[in-house]
Amino acid sequence: MSYTAPVDRISFSLKHEAGFDRLYEAIPELDADVISSILEEAGKFTTEVIAPTNRIGDEEKAHLESHGVVVPEAFKDAYKQLVDNGWPTLSASEKYGGQGLPISLANAVFEMLNSNIAFTLCQMLTSGAVEALEAHASEAQKEKYLRQIISGNWSATMNLTEPQAGSDVGAVKTKAEPQPDGTYKIYGTKIYITYGDHDMAENIIHLVLARTPGAPEGTKGISLFIVPKFFVNDDGSLGDRNDVKCIGLEDKLGIHASPTCVMSFGENDGAVGWLIGAENTGMAAMFTMMNNARLNVGIQGVGLAEQATQIAMSYAADRVQGRAPDADRGDNTPVPIATHPDVRNMLMTMRSLTDAARAICYENGVFHDLAHFGGDEKAKAFNDLLTPISKAFSTDIANEVSSLGVQIHGGMGFIEETGIAQFSRDAKILPIYEGTNGIQAIDLINRKLPLANGAIISEYLAQIEETITQCAEEETLKELSSALKNGFADLQAATDFMLTHPNNLDRLYGATDYLTLFGLVAGGHYLARGALGTMKTNEMTHKVKTAKFFMDRLLPRTKSHLASILSSKEHLDNEEIFHIVG
Repeated sequence: MSYTAPVDRISFSLKHEAGFDRLYEAIPELDADVISSILEEAGKFTTEVIAPTNRIGDEEKAHLESHGVVVPEAFKDAYKQLVDNGWPTLSASEKYGGQGLPISLANAVFEMLNSNIAFTLCQMLTSGAVEALEAHASEAQKEKYLRQIISGNWSATMNLTEPQAGSDVGAVKTKAEPQPDGTYKIYGTKIYITYGDHDMAENIIHLVLARTPGAPEGTKGISLFIVPKFFVNDDGSLGDRNDVKCIGLEDKLGIHASPTCVMSFGENDGAVGWLIGAENTGMAAMFTMMNNARLNVGIQGVGLAEQATQIAMSYAADRVQGRAPDADRGDNTPVPIATHPDVRNMLMTMRSLTDAARAICYENGVFHDLAHFGGDEKAKAFNDLLTPISKAFSTDIANEVSSLGVQIHGGMGFIEETGIAQFSRDAKILPIYEGTNGIQAIDLINRKLPLANGAIISEYLAQIEETITQCAEEETLKELSSALKNGFADLQAATDFMLTHPNNLDRLYGATDYLTLFGLVAGGHYLARGALGTMKTNEMTHKVKTAKFFMDRLLPRTKSHLASILSSKEHLDNEEIFHIVG
């Protein structure tokens, strides 16, 4: 099993599908040669250092000892190299030791790092905490914590979930009791805390949701606290251990080397915490972390799908079985399984879905940068619109692609020895954490489609229409244009239904179908942009074939999704469903 960072594909997608070049105007000091060098170096680093740890981590796993959580030795070495080479600092604020580069560039690097998602989860949670602290912490708190977190010397976590409070954050019961010195004593248990403890970084800074005495019920009464594993002295040195520890590790289906911790706060004298912002304002900071994490999870899906695709393609080229389907009678010469149409269909499905998801996530990041660096409010709205698509569509395709990877390996795919099964196991968590994909679908139809009274979705649809028109003007892309136009018509009809249908239950029943339909058409839109890019530059000419395959074989899925959206909700009547299913 091997992985080679697809630097050429990534560079092409950034430029021609996601429109990265728009950032050169918003960020005049940005240098194209520097961007190219960063991507090339990231490709070498991830290919040689990160990807080889993926299989090791799955086999060795993280484990809990009396002194804390221990991760595989290979992870510690990879983490040290990650920090020493400055990779965690790419998009962080220069004021606190970051490089201040676009998040869309950092996302491209992050995709490559996700050749091992169990390892990279530590950095993903840390980057979310950095954004939350930059946006909501006091200047004194930023000075005390951010430099070390951004550098990677310290990591950070997000402590939301409790045994009785999963997606329902308002049910959090962890207590925060104010102290005379202005600190708070934190008491409670958190579950599913990614890298809640480990031995790669010197300190771990926990961001913890809790309730102060007399706080309002629900999400309005939640506050956010900084709770370090080790206290930080005024000179920046580390002090005594805080009253926080991991008391258990979850035995999971996948991502075995990522410690998913049960965290206990305040078993003895109470964990000491410092309030971020004002009391009862924790949800705003939490959503800052979650929005960062949701796009990053989408990119995790792309990184996993890319690696599964590469491994499946390599296997299909090497595995010899069966005669060629067009061989002459009597010619029983065995051929690589990549010769067989069904296998080719699976391989092209894997490749085109991966490329489509990558482009969606990348333009999502470009919109984030246009808003951040250029103050473009409309770009901010497009960023908000695409975030649930990036998270849900990309993680759904990661599951489809990894499953196809197992199928291409045949019986050997079901055997752990080959390693491909790991990708199916690891992929399953992606549609679940950081807000399930069902929640993303609800967010899309209830919060994102109505942005600016529907003006944002209308303008985004107009961008797709422009791509359709541009393709129609190229003789070799006219069929592609026609196919995208058909898919676009389905998206337009589904969007009209979601914006105008008076019954919210009907809309919610079709929410997941709508998100998937949206992702398919958006993916086709970006692949068509890539095809147009090849017309202008003669680069990556095979992208045209990938786009045409997607349009011909995968985009027609929009028909069934539209039919489901428009169908009656009678089949899901609450009074009957348990009787029928039971």
